[in-house]
Formats: sequence, structure tokens, C-alpha cells
Amino acid sequence: MSTTTATTARSAPGRRRPRYGGYALELVMAAAAVVFLFPVYALVTLAMKDPAQIADSPLSPPAPPTFANFGNAWSSASLGPALLNSAIITVVSLLLLIVLGSTGAYYLARRARGLGYGLYILFLLGIVLPFQLGMIPLYKLVDDLGWLGTYHGMVLFYTGIQLPFTVFLYTGFIRALPQDYAQAALIDGCNHRQAFTRIVFPLLRPITGTVIILNAVFVWNDFFTPLLYLGGSGKETVPVGVFSFVGQYVSDYGLVFAGLALAALPILVVFLLLQRYVIKGFAGGLKG
Repeated sequence: MSTTTATTARSAPGRRRPRYGGYALELVMAAAAVVFLFPVYALVTLAMKDPAQIADSPLSPPAPPTFANFGNAWSSASLGPALLNSAIITVVSLLLLIVLGSTGAYYLARRARGLGYGLYILFLLGIVLPFQLGMIPLYKLVDDLGWLGTYHGMVLFYTGIQLPFTVFLYTGFIRALPQDYAQAALIDGCNHRQAFTRIVFPLLRPITGTVIILNAVFVWNDFFTPLLYLGGSGKETVPVGVFSFVGQYVSDYGLVFAGLALAALPILVVFLLLQRYVIKGFAGGLKG
């Protein structure tokens, strides 16, 4: 009788067995979150301390916190013009990448054989080959064009470097889209340009968000190329400005980390606003 009662109690609905595997996974994820958030904590903490607090206890919470470092970093390192330069180069490069990448991918996705397939393979090779191999010829080309130290020289460089990756993302997503909508538009009298701009491109919102985030992070955080192409021109981007700032104020780490925080804030805001499109974009591309 007692055995039957115990068996019934174990099999009664509504009772949940302990999920030790789930608890272990939650602990691992919590530990991973702590590891990834620790650099952010260190950045914010050091940016809000004066030199005396940093010397005494660099990683303890600031007591009291000071916001003077941010104002001093903004004025001393000329971060305002550097942020403007980075914003102009990043935004114009993104616009060109979206226009050229989406239209090129639309052709490649709908022409999967012959010339379209060959061009797609060439774009894939552009992803595999490191762009550092062509830095000297590219620098010579930009110099011959007279575009060193200019916005359009940097925009041309980033558009060419990131276009294969952008085409790859758009092509996978477009292949996963049903062709019925575009074909119906063609039957109704639209040409291919009208069918793409009015029907297909609005459906590319998830992958466009992915393209914006990934390319914006690359362009905004790139250090070597602006240092090479824009050095001494007065149009240096944020990473170059922060680099010179670190060299000048190396003894005051509060100013250094405040400058780093200000430099990372714009791209962090963009990432937080568009992060939900990253998973949607990749998931749609994998279906194709």
C-alpha cells in the first residue's frame, strides 16, 4: 500500500523534478555574463575616479564619483571633431553599402547560375582574402587620386572592403524570401527596379539592421586605416583621436578611460537599438 502511494505521488501531475542541468546552465551563463560585463564595469569605474582614487583602489566603486573627467576629455582630446568625422564616414559608407549591397545581392540571388554564380563566388573570395594584402596598392591608388586625408577616400575604402560581406548577407536573406511578390509586381507592369524598391527592399528590414550593426562597428572601431589615410589631416576619427589622447595624458587614467567611454557610447547606442535585427537577419539568411 505504501509503495503504491509513493509511486502515485511521484507520478502525480503538477509535480516537477529538480532540473540540475538547467541550474548548471544558468550558473554558467551568469558566470559568462560577469566575465563579459567586467570590462564595462572597469571602464565606467575608472572613468569616474580621480588619480588619487585610481592609485589607491582602481577597481573599487568610486567614492565619490566624479564626472569632471568626461568634460575634460571632451575638451582636451578634441573628441567633438573626431566624433563628427567618424559619424560622417560611417553614415555615408553605410548608405553606399546598403544601396550597392542590396541591389547587387538581388541580382545574384535571382540569377543563381552562370554569370550570377561566378560573381557570387568572387564576392565570397573577397570575404576570405584579408584586405591587409592590398593595403599598399590601395594606399597608392588613393594617393594617386589625391584622396588622402579626405572623407571620400575613406568612404571608398570602406565601401569596397565591406561590400563582399554585405552582399553575402543580403544574398542569403533574399534567397529565403518568396519570389511570388516580385513576380506579381512584374506581371502588374513594374520593372525590376520598381519591384525591388517597392516590394523586395521593404522586406529586407531585418537583414538591413544586421548590415548596419556589423558594418558600423567595423568602420567606427577601425584604427589602422584612418591612422594611415587621415593622419595629420585634421579629419582623424575617434580611435585615432583616443590613441593620441592616451599618449598625451598617459599619467591620468581617469581622462583616458573617460575618453574611451565617450568614444564607445554612440556605437553602443546604435547596437542596443538594432540588436534584435541581428538574430532575425542571420536566421533568415540561414534558411536560404
